[in-house]
Amino acid sequence: MAVDTEVPASLIGLAQRYGVASEYTDWTGRPFAVPASTLIAVLDAVGVAAATEQDRAASLAEYDRDHWARPLPPSIVGRTGVTTPFWVHVTHGDPARLWLRLEDGSVRTGIRQLENNRPPFDLDGRLVGEASFELPADLPIGYHRLHLQVGSSDVSTVVIVSPSSLERSARIGSGRSWGLATQLYSVRSRNSWGVGDLTDLTDLAVWSAARHGAGFVLVNPLHAAAPIAPMEPSPYLPTSRRFVNPMYLRVEAVPEFAYVRHRGRIRKAQSQVQNRAARAGRIDRDGAWRAKRAALETVYRIELSAGREVAYQAFREREGRELEDFATWCALAEHCGADWHQWPEELQHPRGAAVAAFVDEHESEVDFHRWLQWLVDEQLSSAQDAAVRAGMELGIMHDLAVGVDPDGADAWALQDVLALGVTAGAPPDEFNQLGQDWSQPPWRPDRLADAAYAPFRSLVSAVLRHAGGVRIDHIIGLFRLWWIPKGALPTEGTYVRYDHEAMIGIVALEAHRAGAVVVGEDLGTVEPWVRDYLRDRGLFGTSILWFESDHGGDGAPLPAERWRQYCLSAVTTHDLPPTAGYLAGEHVRLRDELGLLTRPADEELAGDRAHQQAWMAELRRVGLLEDGVDDVDEVVLALHRYLGRTPSRLLAMSLADAVGEVRTQNQPGTTDEYPNWRVPLADPQGRQVLLEDIFTDSRAATLCQAMRAAVEPRV
Repeated sequence: MAVDTEVPASLIGLAQRYGVASEYTDWTGRPFAVPASTLIAVLDAVGVAAATEQDRAASLAEYDRDHWARPLPPSIVGRTGVTTPFWVHVTHGDPARLWLRLEDGSVRTGIRQLENNRPPFDLDGRLVGEASFELPADLPIGYHRLHLQVGSSDVSTVVIVSPSSLERSARIGSGRSWGLATQLYSVRSRNSWGVGDLTDLTDLAVWSAARHGAGFVLVNPLHAAAPIAPMEPSPYLPTSRRFVNPMYLRVEAVPEFAYVRHRGRIRKAQSQVQNRAARAGRIDRDGAWRAKRAALETVYRIELSAGREVAYQAFREREGRELEDFATWCALAEHCGADWHQWPEELQHPRGAAVAAFVDEHESEVDFHRWLQWLVDEQLSSAQDAAVRAGMELGIMHDLAVGVDPDGADAWALQDVLALGVTAGAPPDEFNQLGQDWSQPPWRPDRLADAAYAPFRSLVSAVLRHAGGVRIDHIIGLFRLWWIPKGALPTEGTYVRYDHEAMIGIVALEAHRAGAVVVGEDLGTVEPWVRDYLRDRGLFGTSILWFESDHGGDGAPLPAERWRQYCLSAVTTHDLPPTAGYLAGEHVRLRDELGLLTRPADEELAGDRAHQQAWMAELRRVGLLEDGVDDVDEVVLALHRYLGRTPSRLLAMSLADAVGEVRTQNQPGTTDEYPNWRVPLADPQGRQVLLEDIFTDSRAATLCQAMRAAVEPRV
């Protein structure tokens, strides 16, 4: 690739040091040189001045100074079974003593030194030498601490040792498993409060396991939204990924509800919310939360029993500072609004004295939000326990979103480790030809490393606490993420690299401890080696039928036997219409209506028809669809049976497909132009479907049984 001569070599060199791509290959395979303006803006977001030659020279010198001033790396990441090299910086000629304190408290010494002939560095008149050592291959997994002693001084750093490969068969053995994929908020039951809740999730898991042999339920991100109206509808733009949206609580399942004197009022409020939901064509989160919150406030006033009080305090101690910050943000949002950038300046950082004074003055309000998270934790635990007891190998598979609302709780609490001058997104690809801006601040790789990845470790641990698996949305973002300067178009961004050994290593370590599987959503533009790396580390990939094509040939459907084994395979995903809608060309019609196509609609529709016809021919070739049959239900059934012909270990079916829904839940590239994440589950005629209806629905039963047959051992 020819390098853009307008980009100075000093700028390219500085960008490389901070993992900022100055060139990349786009989705069509064409090389692209990133303009200087983008590089300068992205470097500015990580606090690096790069606008002039003088700026760049100073920044390069500062980078070298910072590196040599560190006695130890900010963290050392290794794997079990292999040695891990690392460097040490001391005054040239000084002896260094190294020892390890393992997570269990034991001490290891005798760390082997390696040859290092790098010349010393002049750090303000002090010659700093570099020595190389290696950690032994027999270290146990966990978070350990390496100590460096030089004279009387002692410095230390975190050592993260992860499994070399995550055991894929820990729960599903040598067989296969299938599960339902559901947008929980859209699945209302007779007893929920206008939106699906954790009791509905429990019932869905038990039904699908006991009646149809399902091994898991893949649920949309349950991350927290701001507790005030208007509540953000997208589960992928949460105020916090670390905590859960209490909208999903079932009020009547809270133990203290039994001691409320006037429970009839709460039941009346629930009935009113349900009646409004039945008449509405859209999910009303604000109305549902307003009523549910009032009921929860009533329950909150009930004194906890002695045992329950002990459990609550134990929860608070376990969650620590992060829970305090989140609950404080929620209370502040109720007083000052949901955008912390608009708060009084003295409240804009969680460690300010004014914030501490606010907590003292509004202790009960803050505690209410702590208490809500405790209840959510309990109900999530109950859902997972019930799913496993009903026979599921995995149980609940949670979904981890890419990022958070820039104005929300995590952005406030973690502002020191986030890049607030850019947003994360995705470059153009075949389906989203204008690119995507997700309006989310990405992790700063340098600050995350300086924090020994503690915020990321805590996040992964929390999402796996009550889970048998996790789907990581856009897992490629743990390798490189598309950064878009503020005010720029999605096409005007570039990639920024992360330490994938650390990020994936932490995911594998936490999943190993939870006994969970990890599914990476690895669709879109992916460097070829990344999928191999994920497979080697024991993580599953993702395959969506409509995207599985034989790129090595003529783009025809990829034959089932050539699909990946270690992946979760499905016909559709939440960013596409349900299968019935896809077959009707709903994805083309909607994108044309919203102005999201980059070529004429007739061309797009013709291409889509040809693509679908190729799949119909493939179904007929393998004997799953008879000639001349074009009934939608028969085609949907055949497509799901086709998944069974693949070697994929995990198969998923959308609950929307099970009931014949046509409308999409989300149209990428839009916000309010389409009612994203606000579409209640409905049948082909658009009539709302309750959870109880699904349990007796013949279409749902037929598809579920087909999925069960798909994963049963072939005789």
